[in-house]
Amino acid sequence: MSESHVVPDQQIYIVDDDEALRDSLVWMLESSGYTVSAFDSAEAFLAAYRETFSGCLVLDVRMPGMSGLELFEELGRRRCTLPVIFITGHGDVPMAVSALKKGAVDFIEKPFGDQEMLRLIAQCLEQERASRSKRKLEADTARRLEHLTQREREVLDLIIAGKLNKQIADVLGISIKTVEVHRARVMEKMGAHSLAELVQHVVTVEPAALGR
Repeated sequence: MSESHVVPDQQIYIVDDDEALRDSLVWMLESSGYTVSAFDSAEAFLAAYRETFSGCLVLDVRMPGMSGLELFEELGRRRCTLPVIFITGHGDVPMAVSALKKGAVDFIEKPFGDQEMLRLIAQCLEQERASRSKRKLEADTARRLEHLTQREREVLDLIIAGKLNKQIADVLGISIKTVEVHRARVMEKMGAHSLAELVQHVVTVEPAALGR
């Protein structure tokens, strides 16, 4: 993998009690341009974990103490958004499949090839970037919605409902020109350049808005 595909603020977090495998993964991933942090136990990772972690987690299913699955479930309770790839032995496949049903991205069986792991890593990082962008857009939209006046919010709801300016004016008992002024302010405050963009932004935060 070329370093041009590596995003500086994303890291690969490896949690595995097998020192040889851990060191091998670290060497392979760092050679491919990634920043890597490795932990020998689930407990060690949890002690270091911060909500600001970005990238993906490569996690062994079976470890002494807290297992990989138990760590995965604990991270879920903490609303961790890191995509997770499980490393499994042959006998652990049913557990890995169970983890997939709970939101893990994939699992990889030992022994595995470098290219297979790199492919999964790239997939996870792309997913995490897209997910982060979506969360950022949702937070920005929610913040912008809070800055609308009550009348602007009423106009917005009617716009989302597909009402024309004349219909909005009739519903709210105001002039069409006043509707146009409010509509322009709504577009400006929401940072939208088109009606389609406005609707798309709002329904990501408030899906029920379309049904109003």
